[in-house]
Amino acid sequence: MAQGFREVLDEDYLHYRIISTAYLGHRLVEGGVPIVQPPGGHAIYIDADEFCPHIPPGQFPGQPLDCALYRHAGIRAVEIGSLMFGGEGRRPELELVRLGMPRRVYTQSHLDYVSEAVLEVYQKRETLRGLRIVEEPPQLRHFTARLEEI
Repeated sequence: MAQGFREVLDEDYLHYRIISTAYLGHRLVEGGVPIVQPPGGHAIYIDADEFCPHIPPGQFPGQPLDCALYRHAGIRAVEIGSLMFGGEGRRPELELVRLGMPRRVYTQSHLDYVSEAVLEVYQKRETLRGLRIVEEPPQLRHFTARLEEI
């Protein structure tokens, strides 16, 4: 933690991190991918509703995108939407997929790889199918629920 606190106060490091995240966001927007603007300093948030308009809200539009990124390119992202915050008649305001930017991990070539992979999935987004829950725990369903394609 101490190292993390030192880094977040290092202006050169912060500048690099913010520019790197903006670089990824710019590449995605250039390719037509809908993201939350402006890009943050720690993550890019893809608007899954806009990315997958053919997947209805009840079929967790962020989760098929999340799975497609992993299957296509090994990119681990996280759905922040209906699966994480929905249930019992609740629907979150936004359906997002978060591409987190860990500290001091990614180089420019990593960001190029991620942007190219996201753009490739975006080009074939119509092939993504909604999901339904097969099994879910009483709490924190986004961690251990089992889903299947519809």
